[in-house]
Amino acid sequence: MSQSEPDDADRATSVGLLVIGDEILSGKRQDKHLPRVIELLAARGMELTWARFLGDDEAAIADAIRVAGDAGDVLLSCGGIGATPDDRTRQAAARAFQVPIERHAEAEARIVARYAERAYPNRVLMADFPRGAGLIPNPVNDVAGFYVENCNFVPGFPEMAWPMLEWVLDHRYGDRHRASPPVEYRLRVVGSSGEGDLLPLMEETLARFPQIKLSSLPSRGQAGSPAQIEFGFKGSSTVAAGAYRYFEAALRGLPGVAVEPLSAP
Repeated sequence: MSQSEPDDADRATSVGLLVIGDEILSGKRQDKHLPRVIELLAARGMELTWARFLGDDEAAIADAIRVAGDAGDVLLSCGGIGATPDDRTRQAAARAFQVPIERHAEAEARIVARYAERAYPNRVLMADFPRGAGLIPNPVNDVAGFYVENCNFVPGFPEMAWPMLEWVLDHRYGDRHRASPPVEYRLRVVGSSGEGDLLPLMEETLARFPQIKLSSLPSRGQAGSPAQIEFGFKGSSTVAAGAYRYFEAALRGLPGVAVEPLSAP
């Protein structure tokens, strides 16, 4: 698979996802966050740039947060903000931002209002956040998530995490919603020798349309059938359509190559 590099504007608004928990990596639980986050972003004209799955390792989580923060990415993190010993995301965030963990008064008040005497001594531990953190409201049980700069942390439970992430996207990043998100036009090439034969055409297309993302996905055909490559041209509708048409016209001039439109402009 090959793909062009995002331009500077794409990098400035990159959105990353961390899914945290040993249970995901061990297979005890199946991740549901990745497809849902893609849906939530798409509904707002946004895109997911990258995703990582990590176990409950404080140092590894802190490193991932630090990298995202240094890059200026919007980070959405699911999991590990509970109070049990294996929940290390709150501590990792404090470590990444080099601040202490301390009790957040408003978060504590919400827990106490919900659970009264049952808030102590354990539930209130979930109000211990990195110094300076803001709160992400939890509509299910009032145990808040938190954010530090552009890094946003919610629980691993989907019924809590997803509405909390919607709040993050709508209240913290409403200015990044796009009414006209990028589109992708796709076609399939059947009968070419391989990606290498079409590399010059890919490079020419990117030179003419530098705003697009061009992707290629080769697949081996069944025994006796020709190889296939699926190409995608992603960007604004006008530019992506222009790149698609340029690429398609060049392909139709090649001998022994069949072109199958998959999503044409």
